[in-house]
Amino acid sequence: MFSLENLMRPLILPLTIAALLAAPAFCRAGDTTKNIIPVSSPTTVAVETPSTTPLTLELAWQFAENGNSVLRQAKAQLAAIEADAADARSLLWNNPKLTGERVSREVPQSGMPTDKRREWSTGIEQTFEIAGQQSYRRKATQLQLQALEASIEDTRRAVRSEVERRFVQVLSLQERIVTERQSLKIIEDTATSVKKRVAAGEDSRLDGNLAQVEAVRAKNQIGVLEEQLIQARADLASTLQLPSGLLPVASGTLGTASPIYTLEALLSNSLNRPLLRSLDYREQSAKNRLALERASRYPDLTVGLSTGREGPANARERLTTLTFSIPLPLFRNNASGIGRASTELSQVQIERESSVRDTGSNINAMWKKLQSLTARVNALQQNILPALEENQRLSVKSLQAGEIGLFQLLVVTRQVLDGRRDLIDAQTELRLTRIALHETAGWNEPAAPQ
Repeated sequence: MFSLENLMRPLILPLTIAALLAAPAFCRAGDTTKNIIPVSSPTTVAVETPSTTPLTLELAWQFAENGNSVLRQAKAQLAAIEADAADARSLLWNNPKLTGERVSREVPQSGMPTDKRREWSTGIEQTFEIAGQQSYRRKATQLQLQALEASIEDTRRAVRSEVERRFVQVLSLQERIVTERQSLKIIEDTATSVKKRVAAGEDSRLDGNLAQVEAVRAKNQIGVLEEQLIQARADLASTLQLPSGLLPVASGTLGTASPIYTLEALLSNSLNRPLLRSLDYREQSAKNRLALERASRYPDLTVGLSTGREGPANARERLTTLTFSIPLPLFRNNASGIGRASTELSQVQIERESSVRDTGSNINAMWKKLQSLTARVNALQQNILPALEENQRLSVKSLQAGEIGLFQLLVVTRQVLDGRRDLIDAQTELRLTRIALHETAGWNEPAAPQ
């Protein structure tokens, strides 16, 4: 006798082709909510809903990048940094100052009418930084902009990793429900057969009650998993910023291809991951900020040029004045600014050193875990499950032939179910470990698993 899983395998390809043919129609309609199903009670949730188009991982990433609030907040910071960079790129940091003066003077004269004079003057002043502050400021703002861009890229990667984790959790529960339903089908068929045998007096009522209890327990387990699936879909919908009450149906498999990289490649690639690049840019920017604050101890030079007319109308004098002014740094030497910049530099350096150290340790640990999980998944797929499924087929035949009892069949069925659960759990953990490893190492695969 073939298992229900083997009977369903020929249907996978036609269903996949039908889904691919239906997807363009949904895309042309421009209604992305058709990839979502509304919230329903646990008794009405279906793992496969023919009337809905499943949500792929690629589409989930697109939803997240367009609507995720964390990523949008990170991008919103660009406006402020770009404005600072625009100011720093200006010809001079200080704006010129225009002055104008109009004087009405009344000069009393002995025995003569009062002499009224109207005098005026106009001038311009410009303050110059004389210790290279402009160069430090430009470098600091440009590096700060690069640091923010790298930070946004790191945030985007983190969002994609979080979406994939939520997506995998939904896939795992969906596969668990499919497995539980396959087992339930076998148990229900067996219970029906035992019920007939009890009615015919071939089996005891104890066997009949045992079969009914196992069927109810299997249904209860499916109900629990469906409740967990609703929560997992809700978490995924929240990460994707989908409208309230809409839950995505994940499309894909838990299986992953063998890695195409080595531990050395991951460690080498991690040195250029966006987070470390952002910290490196921040460190260089902090160094230039510190240099800027130290240069600010030197006083700025202000140069002014003015011209005006003074004196009586019959003896006007034109005055041209060139002035220089410089403040004396006697009481304040920008110690507070230097202290804050020095603290910022130290904090960034500590954060970068810690991140580099932790990244290497985490990659090594996750690589060992990945190898262990890969070996466990291969053992379950190649050795344990085939043997358990063969035992199940033989047990069903033996039960029909009267060679074994119901209890032995239920034991074998439970072993098969536990084996499939172990495989799904191992595949889920393997997938989550790979996601974390890729995020930590900043690794990009040519094609992400769906």
